[in-house]
Amino acid sequence: MESILGPILLVLGLGAGTGIGYWLRKQMAAKQKGSAEAKAEAIILEAKNKQQEALLEAKSKALKVVEEAKKEEQSRRQELSGLQKRLEKRESLFDQQLLDLENQKQNVMKKVQKVENVKKEVENIRNEQMVKLEKVASLTQEQGKALLLEGIERKAKEDLVVRMRKLENTSNEEIDNKAKQMLTSAIQRCASSHAAESTTTVVQLPSDDMKGRIIGREGRNIKRIEELTGVEIIVDDTPEAIIVSGFSPIRRHLAKRALDKLITDGRIHPTKIEDAIEASKKEMALDIKKAGEEAMYETGITGLDPKLVQILGRLKYRTSYGQNVLRHSVEVAHLSALLAEMLGANVAIAKKAGLLHDIGKAVDHEVQGTHPEIGRDIAKKFHLQEELIYPILEHHEDNPTTLEAVIVKVGDAISGARPGARKDTYEQYLQRLEELEDVANSFEGVDKTYAIQAGREVRIFVQPDKVDDLGAEKLAREIARKIEEELRYPGEIKVNVVRETRMIEFAR
Repeated sequence: MESILGPILLVLGLGAGTGIGYWLRKQMAAKQKGSAEAKAEAIILEAKNKQQEALLEAKSKALKVVEEAKKEEQSRRQELSGLQKRLEKRESLFDQQLLDLENQKQNVMKKVQKVENVKKEVENIRNEQMVKLEKVASLTQEQGKALLLEGIERKAKEDLVVRMRKLENTSNEEIDNKAKQMLTSAIQRCASSHAAESTTTVVQLPSDDMKGRIIGREGRNIKRIEELTGVEIIVDDTPEAIIVSGFSPIRRHLAKRALDKLITDGRIHPTKIEDAIEASKKEMALDIKKAGEEAMYETGITGLDPKLVQILGRLKYRTSYGQNVLRHSVEVAHLSALLAEMLGANVAIAKKAGLLHDIGKAVDHEVQGTHPEIGRDIAKKFHLQEELIYPILEHHEDNPTTLEAVIVKVGDAISGARPGARKDTYEQYLQRLEELEDVANSFEGVDKTYAIQAGREVRIFVQPDKVDDLGAEKLAREIARKIEEELRYPGEIKVNVVRETRMIEFAR
């Protein structure tokens, strides 16, 4: 029995303990719940208080903003009121001024009317007096005026003629003296030396044995040089020297350069001759460019197109009546600059125009027209200023357009007219040689033409594919006949037509 009661009591004890624990837990939960609700209510109450405080603060700020806005509006109303009063005051002043101006206008109009009335009265009195004077003098107003003017004009003419003669004599003397002083000063300040060009160039040889090598077997070397350069090689008894003869300075210098190369190399044969002449042509091109650049440096001119500088350098190998055209152009540039400075003209334009005034002579043997016209076309091609084109075109005309053109014309005349600068017979001789070449070049099939032996022979190279042997013989007769008809020359001229065909092939 006791064994059964033990477990029962244990179960009852456990049940009672469980119930008591549950009740205690429930009481504790109720207390905790009440505490949380109290805290929540306290938080809510605090939030409501803060909300109330925020609302009160916002209302306070809103009231302040409203107060400030009212004060600002009141201030602006006061300002507008002040502006309105000032405008009303100004308006009243303007109205008063308008009234015053209107009164003044009325007064002026009245005075003008009075003046007009007085003028009419004076005019009437003057007319009455003129009528009385015409009756007394038995002359009309126009007749009296004519007589008076005639007497005044007669006396004034006599005085003016005497005065004009005195002024003219004085002015002419002063102008002549001033011009002489200016020209003398310019000439003295521009000292330039010129060596007269000749038609021959001497090539020095290391020994007389070199003459035979230059001539070559059966003269083939010397013939090839003459053919390619268009000059005449004169081999005479002059020791250690040969003479290159030709009227073109470019051809002579080309031949001299080629001969110097061949003499230095020592190997002289047709192929080597061709190579030397080709190399000399390239060197001549560089030399021409260098000559143009040196002329620009000497005159202090910059900004020209490189191609124009190349054309300018060609004047180094061009002569005019025996005077080197490039040296002449540099001299004219200096003279023009000096004269322009004295006369108050544009010094830069005058100097540049003086340097370029004969630029047309560089290509006048290749282009139709006079050298001033060719020079003008070149200047336009390179877009030079109009102020530069006028002196180039008009430096030989009687009435140049601009002051700079007059100055360049004077500089050109000073440079060319001074003693020893030019030789007329020399230029005529060169012109005759050029005419000989022009006549031969006018025929179809002619490749190259060279006037040699001082114009006693003209050597013509024809194109072998266009002119056969029979045609070459016929061409020689026609050229000789045309020279007889068109040219004047002493003695006789040998017409030498050369037809050469070369066949080249390479073995590989």
